Amino acid sequence: MRVLVRELGTHLDKRVMVKGWVHRIRELGGISFVLLRDRTGMVQLVYEGKVGFTQESVLSVEGTVRKNEKAPGGLEIHAEHTEVLAQAHTDLPIPVNQEPEKLSLEALLDNRMISIRIPKIRSIFKVQSTILKGFAEYLRQNGFTEIKTSKLIGSGTEGGTGLFTVEYFDTRVYLAQSPQFYKQAMISSGLERVFEIGHAYRAEKHDTPRHLNEYVSLDVEMAFIETEHELMDLEQGILNHIFRLVKEENGEDLEVYKATVPTEEEVNRIPRVTYDEAKEIISREGGKKVFDINPEGERILCDWAVKEHGVDAVFVYAFPRKKRPFYAYPEEQKTRSFDLLFRGLEITTGGRRIHQYEMLLEALPKFGLTPEGLGAYVDIFKYGCPPHGGFAIGLERLTQKILGLANVKEASLFPRDRKRITP
Repeated sequence: MRVLVRELGTHLDKRVMVKGWVHRIRELGGISFVLLRDRTGMVQLVYEGKVGFTQESVLSVEGTVRKNEKAPGGLEIHAEHTEVLAQAHTDLPIPVNQEPEKLSLEALLDNRMISIRIPKIRSIFKVQSTILKGFAEYLRQNGFTEIKTSKLIGSGTEGGTGLFTVEYFDTRVYLAQSPQFYKQAMISSGLERVFEIGHAYRAEKHDTPRHLNEYVSLDVEMAFIETEHELMDLEQGILNHIFRLVKEENGEDLEVYKATVPTEEEVNRIPRVTYDEAKEIISREGGKKVFDINPEGERILCDWAVKEHGVDAVFVYAFPRKKRPFYAYPEEQKTRSFDLLFRGLEITTGGRRIHQYEMLLEALPKFGLTPEGLGAYVDIFKYGCPPHGGFAIGLERLTQKILGLANVKEASLFPRDRKRITP
């Protein structure tokens, strides 16, 4: 029976079978030292003479576990029988057994099928898996139902801009920017609390370290709220649960990136400032008057939050109506909406939504929209919808900021941007 590398400590001086990939081969005199890699770590294999397999070949090895303080993990296996399950060719396009920082991002992404084998890169997606687990786990524990909605839609939730078109038989449809309409339909159905983990698409011609054209959105919608602050409270609970799990389950992965996650105390004291207050802080801290919150302003706000509140995050709320979608609940010229900035980057947008039919009809012309253009969406409100709101967290951005990655593309398994549609 196969034994995983992390379990070898309980099999000292016993014969075991391990399976994995050849990470490195060193031949010294009449002995070969081979590092074998599985999903839990690496172990040194010891062979008499030269070996007949190549780097990245897949092996099944039987041998005896011995103690060796100089070996990785303090153990090694003296190989007695080896089966080559898949021999790898010798023309590896990029090295798997060196630090990814030695390669360009383009090289890593161009050769993604191979670069995801690099242990440090795999750590990114182990952390990301825990984020997904924590997000869903916390919401289920708090009465939320998971939904899955269509990504082919007839119109856009943000007013029809930034949409990818798709030929759908004899008509044109679009890739969804978010599950917004469907989330609202489901809270109105009586479920009251729903969430979705799914892809979202933005046809925006950005080429920056913070943008993807296809990303994973962690969406939440909740009925019977009064203000956006209830949503901020919910997000703080979600983040506390995620950070606690990441710390418990991904200690080694965090160590690889010299990364930390905020404590519960830090998350609970994330400051909340209005959009206008945020502009004043940016102007004061940055030394020049600003009229909007741009990426540099987001970094300045987070630096201010560290200095004043001891946490690298800040909620910004009460955005102007012109800067929010038509469904944002208006309050004079402001909206009951918010963003969460974390370590200098916006990772969340959300807020309370319009739920009254008449208010919705009044809002549409201001955004160049009509009830007819939105189709069945208006029926949600015509036939009774509770006060509600929600938000979306960008999975890749949250992963990027937890690990301190330079580019959000590093946090996407197979990123899609303006130029990249393969692999």
